[in-house]
Amino acid sequence: MHTLHLLLFLTCWLVESTISLKSVVCPELLPRGANLSVGVLIDETSRIGKEQKIAMKLAAKDLNHCLNLVLHIKDLHGSSALAAAAALNLINHKHIDMIVGTLTLEQAAFLSNLKTPPPIISLSPAASPLPQPPPPPSFNQMSLPAAHQIQCIASIVAHFRWKKLISISQDPTLFLPLSRALHAADASIELRAAVPHHTSIERELKKIIGATNSRIFVVMHCSFEFAAILFEKARVFGLMEKGFVWIVAEEISNLLDSADTSPLLNMEGVLAIKSDYYSTKHKNFKAFKSKFTQKFESSFPSEDNPTPSIYALRAYDAIYAGAGPGEDFEGLSGRIIFKNGFLSQKPVFHIVNVIGKSYREVAVWSPELGFSGDQLRGGRLSSIFWPGGERSVPRGWSLGSRERPLRIGVPARGAFNQFVKVTYDSGQNSTRITGFSIEVFEAAVKKLPYDLHYVLVPYNGSYDEVIAQVHTKTLDAAVGDTEIMADRYVYAEFSQPYIESGLVMVVTVKPGLKDSKFIALTPFTKMMWLQLAAVSTATGFVIWLSEFATGNDQFTGNSILQSICSVLWLSVTIISLSQRENIKNSTSKLVVTVWICVIFVVGASFTAVLSSMMTVPRLEPSVREIDFLRNSNAAVGCNSNSFICRYLISVLNFNPSNVKQVNSIDEYPRALDNGEIKAAFFVAPHAKVFLAKYCNGYVISGPSFKLGGFGFVFQKGSPLAIDISEAILKVSQSGHVDTLEQNMLHHSNCTSWTAASHKAADDIRLGPGPFSGLFLILGCILGFAFVVAVVRLARTRWTNFRDGVWASMVVIRECCTRFGATYFGVRHETNSVRIIDVTSDEIHVST
Repeated sequence: MHTLHLLLFLTCWLVESTISLKSVVCPELLPRGANLSVGVLIDETSRIGKEQKIAMKLAAKDLNHCLNLVLHIKDLHGSSALAAAAALNLINHKHIDMIVGTLTLEQAAFLSNLKTPPPIISLSPAASPLPQPPPPPSFNQMSLPAAHQIQCIASIVAHFRWKKLISISQDPTLFLPLSRALHAADASIELRAAVPHHTSIERELKKIIGATNSRIFVVMHCSFEFAAILFEKARVFGLMEKGFVWIVAEEISNLLDSADTSPLLNMEGVLAIKSDYYSTKHKNFKAFKSKFTQKFESSFPSEDNPTPSIYALRAYDAIYAGAGPGEDFEGLSGRIIFKNGFLSQKPVFHIVNVIGKSYREVAVWSPELGFSGDQLRGGRLSSIFWPGGERSVPRGWSLGSRERPLRIGVPARGAFNQFVKVTYDSGQNSTRITGFSIEVFEAAVKKLPYDLHYVLVPYNGSYDEVIAQVHTKTLDAAVGDTEIMADRYVYAEFSQPYIESGLVMVVTVKPGLKDSKFIALTPFTKMMWLQLAAVSTATGFVIWLSEFATGNDQFTGNSILQSICSVLWLSVTIISLSQRENIKNSTSKLVVTVWICVIFVVGASFTAVLSSMMTVPRLEPSVREIDFLRNSNAAVGCNSNSFICRYLISVLNFNPSNVKQVNSIDEYPRALDNGEIKAAFFVAPHAKVFLAKYCNGYVISGPSFKLGGFGFVFQKGSPLAIDISEAILKVSQSGHVDTLEQNMLHHSNCTSWTAASHKAADDIRLGPGPFSGLFLILGCILGFAFVVAVVRLARTRWTNFRDGVWASMVVIRECCTRFGATYFGVRHETNSVRIIDVTSDEIHVST
């Protein structure tokens, strides 16, 4: 029996040795049998350090048939700050030829100042993305720059449209690069938690819970042991429930294959970024894994999973690189090519989702291509198992709960309580908050696809102070008649405006038009009067021309002046159809018929407008231009809690001493009537309420200055702002906001107020536009009649002209005949003499 066990052991040893000899090629740069002393600096208290120790021992064993390689292993006991001192000790006492271990670039730079510094290969997880001095010539790091995985994290955040997150790291230097990458993705780090030791985890998590509403956590540059404690504590504090998101970097995720099952159970739903570049199907890896598993199980029996990670493979390749191949060879972890002291592999990150005791790959990302196309089109990237068993993508923000509702502030000192009204009931010790703005917000909340738990908190301060409370996160949001301004965007975000707004001026009215001496001329505009005069003159001229062409004696004149006077007289009298001349021509009668219709419509409209002006009071503003107020140093009023006073001074250039602050809506009438202020400035919704309550004696005047409208206030980056904006659009498109506004205005004392009653007289004066159709028809008839008259007149003139020309030709011929007979005589008797008698209308010729 013992002999059988011995034979089996020898067989396994020979197979293992054969595999090692076939899988490892002796380095060419060092002579066979050369001595090589390597100093190793690792942390044997961590899983990575344990794997690195076994992997480097296996590398030394595989190379011992080529070299006399000796490893001098120094345990750092979890303190990487001691690496430089430990390396210096090995150099002085062990006379090592090279150093392999978790040395930083700064520590390597310190060792490079020695007289004969040894080559250094660093096994640190990732190179810092911050600008650093060039590495020493003898320094190489077996990792990629952390900038790649930071870019990958930013791409994940951008894909899911998260805005704010919490970063946890044992290395605070990574916060700045991550913040820059997130800024390009329109996101930001709301809270940075630098936790150098696992003993501080519980205290930091308590700070996070009370300091932020963000639910996105990014864990970077942490050991797996640290992460295991972190997720255990996070589950206890309820940070692994629905609505939370956890993203871990490669320092943790690359150990998922070799981790124990208990940490994985606490990490369920986590998104992990793995940077595995090696092929698990290669024969060299299979041979290494077989040897590693046996050695690891025998050396560390307390570890559950003996599977090697990427850190073990890189440790193996580091020893092989130091033994001779240099900077370009095929290792277990992939192609080993160093560029400027760091690995120059093309990174490809696998995004995996931890589920139960294992994980599932959900996406692949690279700096050149990003996510693959099918993953972005609702593929596996959208079917992630989130913490708490959530299937839909978490919003990444706490939207309030019954235990901790959102604190939404409302301005309690607004001048217009129609928008926000705070009522205190001392008997029941309760507060009731109502108003138009509150109703709009409640209607928008009902349109949200989720329940929103909130409590309204009255705030006795100005609107800017309420926004400041949101900025400092004392309040989660603010609801009220808050104007959207550009300078306020620095401190908070706003929703879609739920009502349009602009800065307007309200002034007292002056006496109406009925006291004017020329009120009879006001129903028509100047252009209408001019056009009416032109049409009347044209009509009179066409009628005169038509009658003149037919020979009507009443329309003939002895001179041009008389003809012009006849046309003008006819143009005036035709308006009232009182002309004295008899109209005989049918074309003229057609023109008169159409003209009667036009005059009837125009006259009826004139009477209607004039009656309206005489009976309905018209409100004319006492001040029309803002320049008049500014140049005359007139006093103006504005709401003391609003931005308007600041706007009047900084934008409209009013003298600060002329800007008077008014505390309530009821103080404005007294100030305007007594002359304390010449004008009051409101935003348009407030002006509507003021005029609805005080409809007599005041009117809006001057231009309106466009503003952003009324909106709700949220913290910077709050996803609730986007959801509420979408809900406001739904409520507005349904017409519900207009209904609420009408109800607000109708509840005022002056219920008969309408916007039409405050229009200036110029708004109802008639111009040519309403009569353009009638004038067009009349113009066509006039044109037709004019053409007929001209043709008839031309025909008469042509007939007379033709007869006159013919008679002239006959007379000329006879004269010529007589002249020839007198001077030349009659040659032939047969010739006859014609005698032409032109004394009468008929021509008689005799022979």
